[in-house]
Amino acid sequence: MKGIIGKKIGMTSIFSQDGKQTACTIIEAGPCIVTQVKTTETDGYSAIQLAYGDKNEKHTIAAEKNHFAKANTAAKKFVKEFRNYFTEKSLGDAITVDIFAEGEKVDVVGTTKGKGFQGVVKRHGFSGVGEQSHGQHDRQRAPGSIGNSSDASRVFKGMRMAGRMGQDRVKVKSLKILKVFPDKNYILVNGSVPGHNGAIVYIQK
Repeated sequence: MKGIIGKKIGMTSIFSQDGKQTACTIIEAGPCIVTQVKTTETDGYSAIQLAYGDKNEKHTIAAEKNHFAKANTAAKKFVKEFRNYFTEKSLGDAITVDIFAEGEKVDVVGTTKGKGFQGVVKRHGFSGVGEQSHGQHDRQRAPGSIGNSSDASRVFKGMRMAGRMGQDRVKVKSLKILKVFPDKNYILVNGSVPGHNGAIVYIQK
């Protein structure tokens, strides 16, 4: 596996030579610092720990300061472990967007936008206004009937109802890398990735 921590900048679109438009997401990927190297001999598995984004020293506890000092780096906000990294890395090494190339396909992991408590029309796509479902009468955004009264006299698990929507961990697979800008640490992937602008995402292959 190879991976890096990044920040979603926003969306744009690029045009090919034949005029085809492709929507894409701009991600600021790295630079990340290797803050821990795990091996099968010492930890039972092989992995490296990457850190990204500077953290205010005032908000950093002593244990974190000592941990990052071993890698000879300042305190970082975000830490992520990647198992079985594709190449050998040492403590304090920098990982940049150069590990990826144009045309590669990657998976992007992020947290979706939180929508709060939502009803069934928005959360599950119920028909709503003008197309009332059975058991609804004249309340056009209500969920309608949720079960029988005598048999089975209960609501089955998994019933689609109102509730908290969004803020879920989501992995979008096989996104193609369209462009890499090493000087700006930018990477362009086709399509959209989860999260708001400024959200932290993990790019892995």
